Amino acid sequence: MVVISPRFSRIFACLLACAQACIAKPTVDNQITMLENSNSPLIQYPTQFTQNIVPKPIHSHNDYWRDVPLFTALSLGVASVEADVWLMNGTLFVGHELAALTPARTFESLYINPLVTIIEGQNPKDQFTTNQTGINGVFDMAGTVPLQLLVDIKTDGVEALPFILKAMDPLRQRGFLTTFANGNLTEGAITVVGTGNSPLEQVKALSPRDYFFDAPLTQLNDTSLNTTFDITLSPLASTDYGPAIGWSGIGNISETQRNNIITLVDMAHSLGIRSRFWDTPGWPIHARDAIWQELLNDGSDWLNADDLEAASSF
Repeated sequence: MVVISPRFSRIFACLLACAQACIAKPTVDNQITMLENSNSPLIQYPTQFTQNIVPKPIHSHNDYWRDVPLFTALSLGVASVEADVWLMNGTLFVGHELAALTPARTFESLYINPLVTIIEGQNPKDQFTTNQTGINGVFDMAGTVPLQLLVDIKTDGVEALPFILKAMDPLRQRGFLTTFANGNLTEGAITVVGTGNSPLEQVKALSPRDYFFDAPLTQLNDTSLNTTFDITLSPLASTDYGPAIGWSGIGNISETQRNNIITLVDMAHSLGIRSRFWDTPGWPIHARDAIWQELLNDGSDWLNADDLEAASSF
């Protein structure tokens, strides 16, 4: 027979009383743990895919390089992603160079199909949404903020554009795309902007237009382009940071360099266009951060970033 000492009995009784008290009067932490572990419908809702994620005006440069393209950017609140697209034998592959292409990594598989699934999830069809008129975007906390999708055409733009437009059909048919038609610009959950070899004249000719053009930030008033840039054609204007500005981020920026940034940004804003400076120096870190801060101070709209974690916490 096992003999339990009076001291152990008292300890056991105390522990049992504490456990019973916790059950009878659960703490906030206990209640949270219980609900989380139970998968209770009380803490679940249809559009929680991006729950608690704040969208930020960051552009994921070469987004397809991420361990998980698109999803990594969304997890950090990044509101613009970029896909380098190559048309080969009728298929749109995504990658930085020919050697990086694989049969599985296509424009549809990495971007179009996931976006269809995500946005459909953010717009459930049920008894509560019968009278809903708008389309929710990818961000639960800011459903009206569109995701910008840059399509950087690496092959011949005139040849590739029809294939890209066709690939966008699943988004188009569901009304998910920002569109310019009949003189009206209607903002959707996704704004597609062509860059790289995207053909300006062919984009201008699109009617209705749901594939836009990344305008040259340093040439918005260049008459030789025979183009009137505005938000209906180019919601974005970009330029290579080095040739346009030149400041390395080390030492003080000159007034001329700062005025160059402000002039370019103000010109874009006067046309309703957002600005982006790409290929900003990434090293050393203090220089990168100084450039990011200067661009934000001077009104630039998109922070072009390779290190998304750093940019999202900047």
